[in-house]
Amino acid sequence: MKAEQEAQFQEFVRARWSHLVRTAYLLTGDPHHAEDLTQTALAKAYRSWRRIARSDNPEAYVRRMLVSCNSDRFRKRRVSEALTASPPERAGSDAAVAWVDERSSLLTALAGLPPRQRAVVVMRYWEDLSEAEVADVLGCSPGTVKSQASKGLAKLRTYPGLAQAMGVPSRQGDSR
Repeated sequence: MKAEQEAQFQEFVRARWSHLVRTAYLLTGDPHHAEDLTQTALAKAYRSWRRIARSDNPEAYVRRMLVSCNSDRFRKRRVSEALTASPPERAGSDAAVAWVDERSSLLTALAGLPPRQRAVVVMRYWEDLSEAEVADVLGCSPGTVKSQASKGLAKLRTYPGLAQAMGVPSRQGDSR
């Protein structure tokens, strides 16, 4: 890679690192996996930077790499994690703790979505991308984005921990 392209890549990484890690965190639900995922995507981007830099939107290209690398994670054999239902002790209930509980509920609910729905919900509502931009990132049609977003949001609405955190009654057990 030429020195000019190397400098351009380094500037891109400095400017977009934290944003890409946040997106990866929402895709993975784990800060360590998010950093690993971001590093993997950027390593792949580095190898192809000459081509990526010529594109209209290098960030969209790298974002697509994040989603693809995250999907690859599920194809590989992973070590299972043993999660507990609740932490061993509970802190006092102040506004900061409530915020953490809401965030934790949201992340748990997001983790319960299938990878494609999670990617659509994160890109569409967290990244605030248009349906066309999400479709481009994921390599699918805008109609697929709409249906996956609809299914993902419907599933999130039924998640009891999320409904309680947001003060919305759970619809589980509703006879409608």
